[in-house]
Amino acid sequence: MTEHWPGWPLVSELFLTLFSFAAHGPRGTEASHAISVYQLNPSDGSMVLQNKFGDPKEVLNPAFSRFHPRLNVVYTCTEDIEDNGKIIAYRIEHNGELKKMGSIDAGGTSTCYLTLDKEQKHMLAVNYWDSTLAVIPLDPQTGAFKGPIQNKYDPKHGQAMIAAAKKNGGVNHSFNDESTIAARQADPHSHALVLDPFVGAVAYVPDLGKDLIREFYYDKQKGLIDLELNIMPSGLASGMPDGPRYFEFHPSQNIAYVVNELSSTIAVFHVDKGLLSEIAAAADKGESMEGFKGRSTLTLVQSISTLPSAFPTKLNTCGRICVHKSGRFVIVSNRGHESIAIFRVARKGKKKGQLVSLGHFHTRGETPRHFQFDSSGQYLIVANQDTDSIAVFNFNLSSGEIKYTGNEYRVASPNFVCSCPVYELEAPIPSAVLEHSEMKQNVEEPIDSDLESEGSTMDTTTKAAPPKNLAFELASARAEIENLKQRLADAMKQ
Repeated sequence: MTEHWPGWPLVSELFLTLFSFAAHGPRGTEASHAISVYQLNPSDGSMVLQNKFGDPKEVLNPAFSRFHPRLNVVYTCTEDIEDNGKIIAYRIEHNGELKKMGSIDAGGTSTCYLTLDKEQKHMLAVNYWDSTLAVIPLDPQTGAFKGPIQNKYDPKHGQAMIAAAKKNGGVNHSFNDESTIAARQADPHSHALVLDPFVGAVAYVPDLGKDLIREFYYDKQKGLIDLELNIMPSGLASGMPDGPRYFEFHPSQNIAYVVNELSSTIAVFHVDKGLLSEIAAAADKGESMEGFKGRSTLTLVQSISTLPSAFPTKLNTCGRICVHKSGRFVIVSNRGHESIAIFRVARKGKKKGQLVSLGHFHTRGETPRHFQFDSSGQYLIVANQDTDSIAVFNFNLSSGEIKYTGNEYRVASPNFVCSCPVYELEAPIPSAVLEHSEMKQNVEEPIDSDLESEGSTMDTTTKAAPPKNLAFELASARAEIENLKQRLADAMKQ
């Protein structure tokens, strides 16, 4: 165990361990362990390895992690196209040590995404290969699993898969040619699940296999994915494949962004908060949701490419999308072009929430499958899967430009990066909140995106924020100062 420096935030990184059981085709090195925990120096972005964990036989191809918004708990799921995935809960200590709290069956194959609901009473899991969605009860005080899956939704409605897995003669899901796309889109493939951050009653699921965004009613009291309300094309519906991968809300505008993996585009949607409020009000009264079927909360307002015009779309697939915590930038990774694409968000006028491309920055490696900001929003950590490397960049909070810090780490097939700002003291949920978990966030309030949640929609009215350490507070304060300076400069120009 390496000595840790008190006050520095932790970063958890996941590695692919057995390529033949993944849907895609990594070209790097199979990892001998599944998880590493690093400590990030907030002054220069360098990282120090603290802990390695996870026998590949026990933690097979970890694909996604979710850090609890209030507790020092991190959840990780495994990717296996043959057997059901596992979801594992760990308690993470300040020195980077992981202590297993428990594990549970994910209810489907190739598990790829985890979300916590607003009250942190349920986890919602997505299984990419068979497209199923599962709801798992959690103990809101400890974050531990309370029992097995209590609800499951299958968009195939029990029908068998049409396409074969890669190891059984099927296609490599890393490619983007016509034959690969035809096989990938023969079946539904759910890739994420994000709850609306306003009332927490609608779950948005990008279906990469069918070029759709599915809108479900989520019964947050019972923890049920209860009814598919609507389906919406994930892009321009031009007849060309889109392949929606991830869905992200803007932290303060009524806007959502979808990254389309196959067409290398971002679709920008206006979000109808009024309709969301109607759905929530009807749910509170116990009314039927049938009247909301066919009514979408999304309206497409823009589609923009993630690539320079000279680069062929068929040589690229998009990885992750995120909205910077400042709300001023949207960031996407391009696998093939090997770049991070930065977009500025329009803050006023008729095009509010829409995007303008600022540029592309090379990731210093191949196949940037995932990236993550540190908790301050100043450092961007990129996982270059197929060149066995992680690179750290400095993010300019005023311009959106990124610059290489010189910090690079040789690791085997990095698959995911999770920021873990471990709390000095964890905040228990007040008893009044447990008794009145139906409390809703005011729909006119900005969304709390402080922890780069990637879909977790913790209710800010119920969060008792734990005190952070001084180094983290200092880094966050500096980031906020830079953001305020830019906002003042922008105001003076008007």
